[in-house]
Amino acid sequence: MLLVIDIGNTNIVFGVYDNNELINHWRLSTSLIKTVDEYAILLNSLLYMEKIRLKEIDSAIISCVVPPLLIPFEIVCKKYIGIRPIIVEPGIKTGMPILYENPSELGADRIVNAVAGYDKHKRSLIIVDFGTATTFDYITEKGEYVGGAIVPGIMISLEALFERASKLPRVELIRPKTIIGRHTVHAMQSGIIYGYSSLVDGVVKRMKQEVKTDPYVIATGGLSSLIFKNSETIDEIDEFLTLKGLKILYEKNKDHHKFR
Repeated sequence: MLLVIDIGNTNIVFGVYDNNELINHWRLSTSLIKTVDEYAILLNSLLYMEKIRLKEIDSAIISCVVPPLLIPFEIVCKKYIGIRPIIVEPGIKTGMPILYENPSELGADRIVNAVAGYDKHKRSLIIVDFGTATTFDYITEKGEYVGGAIVPGIMISLEALFERASKLPRVELIRPKTIIGRHTVHAMQSGIIYGYSSLVDGVVKRMKQEVKTDPYVIATGGLSSLIFKNSETIDEIDEFLTLKGLKILYEKNKDHHKFR
């Protein structure tokens, strides 16, 4: 079985593939203070609930945008599973030309998403990933990664309102029925949901104007479904795009990697 790990600033997502089937996935809060042993216990517990034993895992691949957590998860794989994971980093085989001015600056998750999106659609794409930051990535019809845009994520924006405006409360992130709020909570929800939907549509439309084509737009990330309902430009949601991309990169690199 293949263990895929996506380490983000807010969440860590695990998935297990049995051949080509994603048999389960889990999401944990990212923490810099947990030890290697604590993460190993959590991973083992999650697998155990699905009747999967650690020794059944024979390969792994990791995408990480939190540098302090990369080595701990490599140790988890080596110490508790007995394998050396593939790391998504400069030099990994992606099959995708990277036209970014400095490819080493590019987040691993953005490349993973681009590879997964193009593998499925084989056309020009804009991928919108709703994570800690919201990223927009453009891939040409030839499968070249060009670049994109980065904006503060939805939760960062919401937390900033609460922390920097003394009279504004924390609010539940749900879509209000009307855009004109009749009380403070309603007004904040309206501003975040409808305002952010317009932000997404605005960036996507400007990107399409700049490239003079009509790329297919894929949204992914935990809050993508919330924005999709109000967006004029998102064509599809793919909740597991990153995990699929990790599986594809594993297939491209497994024959050149020693897992044990």
